[in-house]
Amino acid sequence: MRHWLVKSEPDAFSWDQQVANKVEPWTGVRNAQAASHLKAMRKGDLAFFYHSNLGKEIVGVVEVAREAYPDPTEEVPEGKAPRWVCTDMRAVGPVPRPVPLSAIKLEPRLDGIALVRQSRLSVMPISLEHWEVLCRLGGWKG
Repeated sequence: MRHWLVKSEPDAFSWDQQVANKVEPWTGVRNAQAASHLKAMRKGDLAFFYHSNLGKEIVGVVEVAREAYPDPTEEVPEGKAPRWVCTDMRAVGPVPRPVPLSAIKLEPRLDGIALVRQSRLSVMPISLEHWEVLCRLGGWKG
């Protein structure tokens, strides 16, 4: 199993909406590196759900429920193949204590985490070591 972090602006799609919808396609990714991460996800992988822009904090955990398939929100010109993909994410649960970006930046054990190095990337891998530190910070025992 691999671990990830996926970002969403809460005014566009929030953790509360993810929970209400239970399983939701993770659509709209239009960055090649982020899309390659979506393609690498496997059913059962876990990801932190991060509110970007407003909040800037980890608020929950989701599970990959369906592996990469063509993103239905992409407008594909006739005769062309789809370029972008999405995965389906299932809400697993909220983190007991949201983990703000400010705390992540201050934690020496999270040095080198992609969230800080590549702040605009919307889908990123999280190493097992970083996953465990973030789980402790957020009180996640799942």
